[in-house]
Order: sequence, then C-alpha cells, then structure tokens
Amino acid sequence: MTMEAKKGRIVIDCNLCKGCYLCVSVCPNELIAISTESNEKGYYPARFTEAKSKNKKDLKCTGCAMCAVVCPDIAIEVYRG
Repeated sequence: MTMEAKKGRIVIDCNLCKGCYLCVSVCPNELIAISTESNEKGYYPARFTEAKSKNKKDLKCTGCAMCAVVCPDIAIEVYRG
C-alpha cells in the first residue's frame, strides 16, 4: 500500500485580492506569488503558480487551506482531491 500525497488547488479572485502578501508568507510549498499585473482597483494580486501546470505529477499544493484562512479579503477558494 503506497501513500500518495494529497493534492489540492486554489483559486484566487484577483479582483478581491489587495496583494497583502499574507497568503504568500504562509504557503508551505511557496506556490503563491504576487502578480506583475495590477487588477482593476490598482492592486497587484496574488497568483497561484501551479494554475497552468498540465502535468498532475508536478502539482505540489496539498490543499492545506492556510492561505484561505489568513486572507482578510476572502479572495481564496481551496479545492482538495
């Protein structure tokens, strides 16, 4: 019996995010970065760096939800499975 690491993914609403860096600081796998493009309010929102990965073996997000817990703007949704 092999233990497979849990997989997760997050979705960040870039129009709600104000780029406060809290999610960046708590991600244990360093999978969240600040975007180089501003949103419609002029903030530089966080972005999930695995969002465009096609290979499921490369995914490192465990769905721990620490990013969503610390987000003051409720801009992050976590999906597990």
